[in-house]
Formats: sequence, structure tokens, C-alpha cells
Amino acid sequence: MVPPPSVQEPARRNRSGNIAGRIVLVLLLIVVVAAGAWGLGALNRRDAAPLGPPPFLVPIQQVEPGAAAPGNAATPNTTETANPLSDWATRVASKTDIPTRALHAYASADLAMQQEAPACRISWATLAGIGRIESHHGNINGARLQENGLPSRPIIGIPLDGGPGVKAIPDTDGGRLDTDTTWDRAVGPMQFIPGTWNRWAKRAAGDGLPADPQNIDDAALTAARYLCGGGARDLGTGQGWWAAVLAYNNSVEYGQNVFSGADAYARASVPQ
Repeated sequence: MVPPPSVQEPARRNRSGNIAGRIVLVLLLIVVVAAGAWGLGALNRRDAAPLGPPPFLVPIQQVEPGAAAPGNAATPNTTETANPLSDWATRVASKTDIPTRALHAYASADLAMQQEAPACRISWATLAGIGRIESHHGNINGARLQENGLPSRPIIGIPLDGGPGVKAIPDTDGGRLDTDTTWDRAVGPMQFIPGTWNRWAKRAAGDGLPADPQNIDDAALTAARYLCGGGARDLGTGQGWWAAVLAYNNSVEYGQNVFSGADAYARASVPQ
């Protein structure tokens, strides 16, 4: 018996609707899969994109105190170009991640000491090794070394109040350098204690103004004078180098960190 037309029509409409729905779902699935594939491809392309040169790595060397001095560093040739110091600093900065402005200060101190105390044989690389540990070359805790040689904000260390691992040094400068009238604090990119700064400080610019421990030029030159000990040390020898750095901070671990940075910087500075 053939069913009446009114019974057959809904069945056909239901089947047609199901087929259309399935087609839509398949199309949506294709779109989702294609979008996912495109996203993964974009992510892979982004990951594969060049990210620039890798950071400069400093392998820590477990050197015994007094055993050796860091390798010889290349210094600016003052007759090579019209702006030898700037050209040299730009080249070495590209290899070492040391800011060009800091390199200029370290090398200037090196050249000044070649005149003031040539027997000391201090190297800009040793000053850079200290600057790396003390303040990341003037770029620590949000500070940024500026073209005028000053950090964007003063670099002042913790109070030397005798706490764990800290020597107690009551205030010696009335807070003039470190803003603390109770305890001394290390100041500037080379982290000088006020008493040491007052003894060895020298203005790099020679303009008659007082030396400023926050100024990278003054700090690097003063650090070089302190390390040389008035010309009494020869930093070209292992014994002299370690005596100088341990006088800066009497810690073997500190000395090994400075040695490692200085040696790595010196090797990177030599033209290949």
C-alpha cells in the first residue's frame, strides 16, 4: 500500500536536512584544521626567524689565586683612524656586549695609567671584568648608562651594617656620596666605598670639577689607580693581578669571576 503524500514529504525533508548539516560540519572541520595548520606554520616560521647574535658568554675559570693573570687585551691604536678610541670601542662592543660608552671609559683609564704608572700594566679588560660584576657596566637594577657617563639613576649598594656576609662600616662621608648617614654604602658603577673613593678619586675629564663615583669615566680611572696601588703592583703578573683584585674584594670567588670576565673580554678583543 502506498502511503499518502503527506506522510512521505517530512521524511525526505529530514534526510535532506541531515545531509546539509553534515556537509556544513565537514566544511567547518576543514576550516579549523586549515587554520590550525596555518598557525603552526606561522609559529615555526617565527621560531626559525633569526634572533640576532647570541649573548656573550663568560665561562667561569677556577684559577688559583696568584697562578696567572688574564690574557693580553688589544688596546686602541691611537694613530690608526681619525677617532681611534670610538672606532675601537664600537668594534669591541659588537663582540663582547659591553656598552660602547663603558668600553670608552675602561680604555681611557687604561691609556691614562700607561702614562701615570706604566709599570702597573693594568688592562681595560680587568676594569671591564670588575664593572661586569659590580654593576653590569652601569646597567643594574633598572639603571641605564647614558652618553654623559652617568647612570640614568644613581647606583647605591646595600648598607654595610654588619648583616650576614656584610662588613660593618659606619658612615664616613656624612651621606654625601651614598645618602646614608648611618652606614656606608658602595656607590657608582664600580661600587666604591666612600672612604676608598675619597683616597683614590681622580677626575678623568681634568676640568677642575670634583670626581664623581657615579660617572663611569671617573670611576674607571679611580678603580685603575686603586688597583695599581700607587704604582706598587704589576698586574701583568699572576701575583700582582690577584693581589690587586683581592684588595678590591677579598673573595676568591669574586677574583675568579673577575678573572673569567677579563680573560674572555681580552680574547674577544684581539682581531682575528
